[in-house]
Amino acid sequence: MEFRELECFLVLSEELHFARTAERLYLSPGRVSQLMRALEDRIGGRLFERSSRRVRLTPLGERFLADLRPSYDGMADAVRRARAAAREVTGVIRVGFLATPTDVVTGSVRAFERRHPGCAVELVEIALSDPFGKLRAGLVDIAFTLLPVEEPGLAAGPGLNHVSYRLGVSVRHPLAGRAGIGVEELASVPLIGLDGPAPRAWNERIAPSVTPSGHPIPQAGKVATTQEGLTQVALDRGGMLFCTPSADQHLRPDVSFVPVAGLPASILGLTWVKARETAAIRAFDEAAVAQASAARALVA
Repeated sequence: MEFRELECFLVLSEELHFARTAERLYLSPGRVSQLMRALEDRIGGRLFERSSRRVRLTPLGERFLADLRPSYDGMADAVRRARAAAREVTGVIRVGFLATPTDVVTGSVRAFERRHPGCAVELVEIALSDPFGKLRAGLVDIAFTLLPVEEPGLAAGPGLNHVSYRLGVSVRHPLAGRAGIGVEELASVPLIGLDGPAPRAWNERIAPSVTPSGHPIPQAGKVATTQEGLTQVALDRGGMLFCTPSADQHLRPDVSFVPVAGLPASILGLTWVKARETAAIRAFDEAAVAQASAARALVA
């Protein structure tokens, strides 16, 4: 039996008028008549007496209304309760982050917890070489990532920051200590890449294969995590690109971080699986965006 037929029957039993029923249900009077005929065919008897002047319930219709109303009201209440629960931001939300929780990450968490004290945040580290694996496996609900995200089945929020890159090299490297380099100079620095299932576009962000003018950039070894990469850099086995906030978090005496001019900005944002979107996920993204806007306003 069709839910729309039952809904139409209940409204018509209140209005006893096809035009008013149609108006309440955003249907045509003809469609109301069609639904009622279909319901009467399913039941096998007339539910309404119709004339040119009035519409009224038959004895069968009155009995059906008395039996249907409690069940329908219970079902409507269940739908309302489910909708309300879907809007609640409670429980636990697992948030993935790359390498080190920078100020954008920790600031977003604090902003979310202020807004929604009934929902706890669990932070989960995500390997640089597999940025979407834990998300797709359901091990995290939402994850900080580099934008844009062009992965099937994933949604992404707006950018939370736009920052420059630095090249990490050993303090023994010829570029160590430079005030800055141009992007074309990367053609002389073997870059450490990623060993894992990361998409090609992601690998190109971490270790581009060519400069903007088309000069090839030599490749050094491959690593799975940021810490592995830093170790290789410290041993002078290649250079590695870091966004400026990450570089600031990883300062160490055996690595020099040199600003790189000419690369597109590194943009951090949030991503999640579209089919698993919840009120908590939406609320976390909203809190992160609001926190990022407030941080930019303070700097300005």
